[in-house]
Amino acid sequence: MQAQKIAQKMNWEQLLSLKRFGDVKKRNRKDQDETRIGFEVDYDRVIFSDSFRSLQDKTQVVPLSKTDFVHTRLTHSLEVSVVGRSLGRIVGKQLLEKYPSLKEQGYQANDFGAIVASACLAHDIGNPPFGHSGEKAIGEYFKNGKGQKYKDMLTAEQWQDLIDFEGNANGFKILTESRDGIEGGLRLSYATLGAFMKYPKESLPKKPTNNIIDKKYGFFQSEKDTFLDIANELGLASVRKESVAFNRHPLAFLVEAADDICYTIIDFEDGINLGLIEEEFALEYLINLVRDTINTEKYYQLKTKQDRLSYLRALAIGNLINEAAHVFLKNEEAILQGNYQISLLDKCKYEAQINDIIKISVSKVYKSKEVIEKEVSGYAILADLLDVFITAINNVYENKASNYDKLLMHLLPAKYAILDDSVYNRILSICNFIAGMSDGAAILLHKKIKGIEL
Repeated sequence: MQAQKIAQKMNWEQLLSLKRFGDVKKRNRKDQDETRIGFEVDYDRVIFSDSFRSLQDKTQVVPLSKTDFVHTRLTHSLEVSVVGRSLGRIVGKQLLEKYPSLKEQGYQANDFGAIVASACLAHDIGNPPFGHSGEKAIGEYFKNGKGQKYKDMLTAEQWQDLIDFEGNANGFKILTESRDGIEGGLRLSYATLGAFMKYPKESLPKKPTNNIIDKKYGFFQSEKDTFLDIANELGLASVRKESVAFNRHPLAFLVEAADDICYTIIDFEDGINLGLIEEEFALEYLINLVRDTINTEKYYQLKTKQDRLSYLRALAIGNLINEAAHVFLKNEEAILQGNYQISLLDKCKYEAQINDIIKISVSKVYKSKEVIEKEVSGYAILADLLDVFITAINNVYENKASNYDKLLMHLLPAKYAILDDSVYNRILSICNFIAGMSDGAAILLHKKIKGIEL
């Protein structure tokens, strides 16, 4: 395993590294083709990847509606990337004024926007099907389901990876994992990978502190060396010696803020459009977010619910972007020192209004019958798929496969059919396969293995 270097204060020159997996010499910003800089290449590589495309049929919160449009993981990710790009550009412009040496090296405000937008675009790429319960359903299979039998075959850290299966870590695996003919996954710049990593730590110890990085974890044991290589290149600051854990790349705070802004406003909007939240009641809460910027004369000229909602949404997102950028710049020194430990919106001037909106979304949307029914189905579907495919790959490896196991292996795409000597790698490969499925693909495959559909 690579050494974990201890850094004191992070610096922007390292943090904006254009390095990619396998590079043997430094990529200088001044040498970049201005028509297609490396950070913009990152965005293209994410958007054209198979894993990103599958997000079009993955539930964001509300299951795909037959009566009205709701957001999927794909539309959510696109919207988050737009918000992230604005945040990055606002912050980048100010940082270039503060650090003239970055300008001299060729960096521009748009570089910050491109890094944050690319990381935002990828932020949900590792999330399983069936919305927020997908991760819990996979973890539950190992913690309390048939997967318990594998515990004694794994290290404590490997077991924790499985029982707390994490979409962020799965996303990092997708973005960086090498396989035959494809070295370094999507080969994104290290700056973008750093910004992607909201929780730059391994799965154990679990939540040892109130530091924001300890809320979840960001990489599986299988990508530990890859993560250390990236963290050391970027000069991230290590926070403890007894386990792998680093302070965030500063731009990860902007990625998180863009996600927070979008799910706060957009999930609320979906609830209104689907009739789960009463329009007049909901609009009042949005107005509370935009009292300083709303043009009341223009607002009262709008005749339809959709137009009123769109106007308030745009104002609310704009206000929150400016506020998040303000909080970031105000605390930039503390962030570089590793002394800023909360999200940008946690203590912003709109904290009360945000919390009110989220509270309503939780009660009216996240706990609606439609959402819960989808999540319940997801638990059963994912548990069944995990069981048959993990059993099959282990039986094939041990040369005791049944005809059924062999048939199942034919359904497993080649990149996941890893007959590795490590049971952890075999299991994780199946988890990666199932987490990568769209909702529809998981439902269809489940019907096939149950003999419901030919």
